[in-house]
Formats: sequence, C-alpha cells, structure tokens
Amino acid sequence: MLFNGLLCLLSAVGLHEFYRMGLPASRRSEASLGVAAGTVLAGLIMFRLEGSLVLGLAILLMFGLMMVFLFRHRQIADTAREIGVVLLGLAYVPLLLSHAGLLRSLPMGHLWIFSVLFLVMASDSAAYFIGRSFGRTKLYPAVSPNKTIEGSLGGLAGGIIGLLIFSLLFFPQLRIVDILLLGAVVGLFSQVGDLFESLLKRSFGVKDSGSLIPGHGGILDRLDSLLFAFPVSYYYVIWIYGG
Repeated sequence: MLFNGLLCLLSAVGLHEFYRMGLPASRRSEASLGVAAGTVLAGLIMFRLEGSLVLGLAILLMFGLMMVFLFRHRQIADTAREIGVVLLGLAYVPLLLSHAGLLRSLPMGHLWIFSVLFLVMASDSAAYFIGRSFGRTKLYPAVSPNKTIEGSLGGLAGGIIGLLIFSLLFFPQLRIVDILLLGAVVGLFSQVGDLFESLLKRSFGVKDSGSLIPGHGGILDRLDSLLFAFPVSYYYVIWIYGG
C-alpha cells in the first residue's frame, strides 16, 4: 500500500512536470485535471481491480478530459495538439510507472524491483563512464548529442554485470538466462526511455523536465529510464514465471 501510494505521488509530480513542459499556461486547469486523472489511473491499475472495470474507468477519464477541451477551447488550431499532449502524458507517466506496482505485487516482488533499480543504475553508470572515456561515434546526435555508441554498448554490458552481482548477493533464484536476457533487454529499453525523454524535451524546447532536484532536473529526468524498464521486466516475469 505504501509503495503504491508513493508511485501515485510520483505519477502526480511527473505528470505535473510533463504538462508544464507541453501545455501553455492558459491550460493550467486542464493540466490539473490531467494530473488528477493520471493519479487515479495509476491507482486503478496498481490495486488490481477487475480488468474490464479498469479499462472502463480509464475510458471515462479520457472522455471527461476530451469533453473539457470540447467546451473550453481557446485557439481551436492548437486544441488537437493540446489534447494529444494530455493523453500522451497519461500513457507516458502513470500507465508505464504503475507497472512498478504490478511488479512489486508478484512473488518476490521486492527483489524484482531492486533488480531493475540495480540493473538500470549499473547500466547508466557504465554508459556514462565508458562513453566519457572511449566514446567516439555519436549514437543519436539529433536527440542526445553527448551519447555515443560505445557508451551505449558499455551500458548494456554494465547492466548485465550489475544484475549478475545483484543475483549473487541477494537474488540467487535468478538463472543465468534471466541475467543475460533481462540485462540486455531491460538495459536496452532503459536507454530508449532516456532517449525518448530527451526527444520530448527537445520538442517542448526545455533543458530539464523540472527543478525539483537541484542540479539534477525534475522527477521525469530521474525516472525516464525506469518508465520503460519496469513494464518490460513485469511482462518478462509473468510470461516466464507465470506471475
């Protein structure tokens, strides 16, 4: 319950940052409604209500938000983009982040959560240091000019090594195939998550998602890799281990 509550709080803060980047100040009321809807959506998913009920309530939330825009349009030419930003925010932050709560609810869920955290931190650290030391070939300069292919490959190797160390210390139930597959696939998707947030920030014309963490940007700047890592890990566990 406490963990899910923390995730709901993080969803609210992350959505607030997202809408502040993507919506004009005149849409502050709609942004607040989107934050409330996203927090409710995260709770509905994590507290594992019956599937059709969750889907129905999620659709009602979306209908409500779209009706607000229908009757509160300002510049009609901008309305479709603004609605798209609101709905993308719901998919990007609470929908993805709520998978951390779903992963925590599985058998040995706390170990799976720490596995993902350890893997992503090891991958990020290895990518940074190897990229700084040996990086020569740009990975995707249009989106993130400082990232290199060498750093990316180093991050994948670092994620596998990090997960191996974690399994030896805390999670002996992990098989070598789990370490290799999760280390590579989750490491890859964590890098994609980082790149995707960089794309969003460039599209919105901002450097950081927020200023909540001095010197490190906002919550989304800290969660970008994890937003993609948690869903991949959750579906791996339920498909391979049956939940």
